[in-house]
Order: sequence, then structure tokens, then C-alpha cells
Amino acid sequence: MGAMAEREFDIVLFGATGFTGQLTAEYLARHAPADLRWALAGRNQTKLQAVRDRLGRPDLELLHADSTDPSSLSDVALRTRVVITTVGPYLEYGAALVAACAEAGTDYVDLTGEPEFVDQMYLQHHETAVRTGARLVHACGFDSIPHDLGAFFTVKQLPSDVPITLRGVVRSGGTASGGTIHSAVGQFARARQMKQAYAARRRAEGKPTDDRSSRTVSGKPHRDPLLGYWLLPLPTIDPIVVARSGAALSTYGPNFRYSHYAGTKTLRYAAAGAVVVSALAAASQLAPIRNFLLSKVAQGEGPDTAKREKSWFTVDFVGEGGGQTVRTRVAGGDPGYSETSMMLAESALCLALDTNPPTAGQVTTVQAMGENLLARLQAGGLRFETVSTTRTAP
Repeated sequence: MGAMAEREFDIVLFGATGFTGQLTAEYLARHAPADLRWALAGRNQTKLQAVRDRLGRPDLELLHADSTDPSSLSDVALRTRVVITTVGPYLEYGAALVAACAEAGTDYVDLTGEPEFVDQMYLQHHETAVRTGARLVHACGFDSIPHDLGAFFTVKQLPSDVPITLRGVVRSGGTASGGTIHSAVGQFARARQMKQAYAARRRAEGKPTDDRSSRTVSGKPHRDPLLGYWLLPLPTIDPIVVARSGAALSTYGPNFRYSHYAGTKTLRYAAAGAVVVSALAAASQLAPIRNFLLSKVAQGEGPDTAKREKSWFTVDFVGEGGGQTVRTRVAGGDPGYSETSMMLAESALCLALDTNPPTAGQVTTVQAMGENLLARLQAGGLRFETVSTTRTAP
């Protein structure tokens, strides 16, 4: 910690010239403490200067960093306490920066929703990060903060000494980012490699040492009588992250089970969603079709302010344990851009400035920051509310 305190910067943002990166820089410029020592990093210094000019922050230092130049990434990692990166798809561009942060003992946050990337980084760099004290925290945007912190918020209201079942139901009205679409298509195309990486990680990390159990449960399409939505199983990284938090913390009980769904008001929309996802997965297996689809989706661009202001999301949770049922909700604005940039920036600020639980290695947002990040997200505008609590008569 002494060596970290002596570093030149508290936070360096890598990828500030991209759309989400610029929003993250704007958030830091507006909300970070005045004495925060932060800088922008990237390959194109001219574009970085343009971002700095738009921010009206001539004091910000501009650092050279190139995802294809490991020495430049090592230099950045050694100069700061926390690195933020918005440069994806991470499976293609992210590994060298994770390696640099793990070796330097530098905390790291990203926006990835790519399970294969996360598992590969665990296998390659977790032990190094444990040794150096680095906290490698993936999925610090809409993937997967509302789900990870929302599950945490919910299980805290249930007994911690009984089995707990939890389901999360996502609904949104917004535009997926180009980077998210490219990452999703890439993961569909690498289903076999993704399964292999997941299995290798499971073998490497083993089971919780205290005989507890935490895992995801793949549900079936059905209508939820409590929430009133049709539910469609959602195979994203989010349930994996929630289950890993459940394995790490005894708060989630001795036997924790989590199911993850997209929710729609009608059966017709649920069926249409299933068809679209299945078609995209099938198309991703054929390189010509995959490349054609990706050529139509630009990365580094996003909707204007007016469109973002009309966007929204909710995640409803229903937790059951010890004769109690707790229903909660996490809600916010534009999930893919505005809220994601806030969540990413607040994660970095939390690591840099707050007194968090003692952790190291690859950890989830709940493991690394827990209550501190929950408070920051609420102050940043996300709404965490308890809708109802019921008890079964003994």
C-alpha cells in the first residue's frame, strides 16, 4: 500500500477516445474529487488532446498506451493505482493490460461481458495478482454491476444460515453498444472455447473451502406469477458473476442458487426474443455471415443524449430463504452508455479512495467493494429498493 500511495496517479483511463470512454472521462471530470490525480491513456495523442479539450481540463496528463505494445501498458500500470479500460472486445485487445496490472500490483476495472476472457485471465493472472496485491475486477458496467450488487442487496435481507434461492429478471429499453454486440457475436462464435475455459477455471479454483455451495440454475421459459412477466433464460456473464460472489461470501448462505432471466410482458415478445437470440447464435457460427453482421455495427459510436435520456432498465429480484420472500428492484437510466460509464467510474473511484474488504486476485465487484460500491452507485443515481417482504407462517 505504501508503494501504491507513492505512484504518480490514482486513476488512468485507457480508451478515452471511444464513445463509452469519453462518457467515463466526462463523469470523472464532473464527479471526481478535485484532488484526484488522474490521466488519459491511448494510442492516438491527437484524439486524446481533443478529449482533454472537450473536458476543459488542460491539467490532465496524456499517456501513451497501445494494446499491441506490452511495454507501454506496463509503463502505465506502474505509474497508477487503478487502471480503467474501455478497449474491447477484450478477448482481442485486453489480455496484455490485465497481465501488466497483475504484475505491477495495480487495480484494474473493465466493462467486459465476455466469459471466456474472464476465465482465461483468471487462469493466467489470478495467482500473480494475489502475490502482488492487485485487484482484477471485470464486468464493472451493465455487465454485471446491477445484477451482482442487486443480488447482494437482496440476500442481505435474508437469513445467512439457510439455503437461499434467488432469481433476477432484466428488462430494458435502450440501445446495445457496438462493442457489446461485437463481443456477444464473438462469444457465440467461440462457444466451444468458452466452455473449455470455464471448465478449466472450475478445476483450478475448486469449491468454497467452508463446504458451502453456490451455483447458477438454468431455468425454463415460464410466466412468473409474482412479477407478472414471461421469463426467458438469459445466458450472459451476469449469473456466473453472481454465483462467484455467492461462493466467496457467507452472506449468501450455505447453499445459494441463482437463476437469470429476461422479462417480457407478453408471450409473443418472449418468443420473438428467443428466436432472435437463436438466429444470432446460429449466424455467428458462419464466418461470412458473422463478418457481414459485424460490418454493419460500428464500434466506438453510440446514441445522442436525447436517445440516452429516454432509455431505462430494471432488474427485479425475488429471494427466498428461511420462510421469507424478499422482492427487490434495481433501476436506472440508459444501461449501455450513461449508467455504464457511471458504474465503471465509480468502481475505479471506490478502489482508489475507499477502505474496502482485504482482497487480491481476480474478484467480483461485490467481493472487492461490497457496501462501499453500493453506496456510491446509489449516490450516482441507481435505485436499489425493497418492494416487499413476506414471511411464511411457521
